[in-house]
Amino acid sequence: MNKQKATISLGLLGLGTVGSGTLELIRRNGADITRKTGVKIHTTGALVRTLDKQRPISADNDLKLTTNADDILNDPNIDIIVELIGGINPAKEYITRALQNGKHVVTANKDLLAQHGYELFNIAKENNRSIYYEASVGGGIPLIRPLKNCLAANKIENLMGIINGTTNYILTQMTKYEKEFAVALKEAQEAGFAEADPSSDLEGRDAAYKLSILASLAFNSRVDINDVHTESIKGISVRDIMYAKQLNFVIKLLAIGEETENGLALRVHPTLVPNNHPLASVQNEFNALFLTGDAVGEVMFYGKGAGSFPTASAVVADIMEAVRKISGQVQNGNIETTFDTKPIISMEEQTSRFYLRLKANDQSGVFGRVATALGDENVSLDMILQNQRSDGRAEIVLITHDTKEENFYRALDKIKSLDSISTINNVIRVLERGN
Repeated sequence: MNKQKATISLGLLGLGTVGSGTLELIRRNGADITRKTGVKIHTTGALVRTLDKQRPISADNDLKLTTNADDILNDPNIDIIVELIGGINPAKEYITRALQNGKHVVTANKDLLAQHGYELFNIAKENNRSIYYEASVGGGIPLIRPLKNCLAANKIENLMGIINGTTNYILTQMTKYEKEFAVALKEAQEAGFAEADPSSDLEGRDAAYKLSILASLAFNSRVDINDVHTESIKGISVRDIMYAKQLNFVIKLLAIGEETENGLALRVHPTLVPNNHPLASVQNEFNALFLTGDAVGEVMFYGKGAGSFPTASAVVADIMEAVRKISGQVQNGNIETTFDTKPIISMEEQTSRFYLRLKANDQSGVFGRVATALGDENVSLDMILQNQRSDGRAEIVLITHDTKEENFYRALDKIKSLDSISTINNVIRVLERGN
């Protein structure tokens, strides 16, 4: 067992929203943290962009602020580096150097782990150090540690979740108040739930990064971010929202992962979720992950997926875990280096139900021709809505039964070629009722 240290020192890389929250939480709950770990945690220094910026938390006299990363990474007295600057570079270089300098690392950097995690975990292993990353996926929601520890005896069959607060806020506003997408997005930016450039959130990339991390742990596999299919919510209109309501669904951006005999199916896309599903009630900036294990059955984790203190809660929990390892209380390492690469099922081979909204000329036999195009590809219908429009065209909404993606899209090509079809307005996947 390692010799117990009375004080363990931290170095923060970044003192922004999450960094300040982390520092404040350590200060506020320091006595409880010491009782739980048996060690005092001291924040020695913090890397910042500029020294003269007004910060939401005042620095202690012994907290050194610096604009030079070497002051933190090369300090022999610092035991744990907490990386909160985000992005790929220079975060990757800093984490690499920290591990090589014999320091454990805590990070909230989902982009970096999704793209370079395997390399970094191997560097950690080579240097007998660990990387902790609970805050990288669910903010304050415990997800990483339950998958690694509490649910480790289970074979995880599938997981699905709302893991991007920006898109969930936008879709909630569109659903509750019938706001158009552009209006809801602007309000999300004004409320601080969306960045000035929200493209990573809206196009599903943020959720895909998180899904790749979760799926790696859930399915003991090295997931390549490029194997996660992603789609945007930009095409969702209030009209789709209203039709979903009529059919007892709500539209959410879901991240879905499942393991089958043929491999892993990984995707992020807008989805019609049945009103009776637990994920249907997750609103605004809240996140949730719903998963099924062969022993535990169905489990859902729910809470705020972002914000200063929710994210700091996960960061500090990771710091405490690193402290326990340094002091010899636990001997955990990074299991991620043991993962194998599993085959990925292409989207064409996956099955789903589909929502299809289209406009057709007001002619006799139109629906019959649409039904024939679907039937020719073995696509059967579950629900049908038809709305007569004043412009002489009928708006038709169809929901299919489960079908292979390639079958549906072949049928859709046939429908598009019909003279009687004027517009294909939208296609959205549908979550099976009772799932």
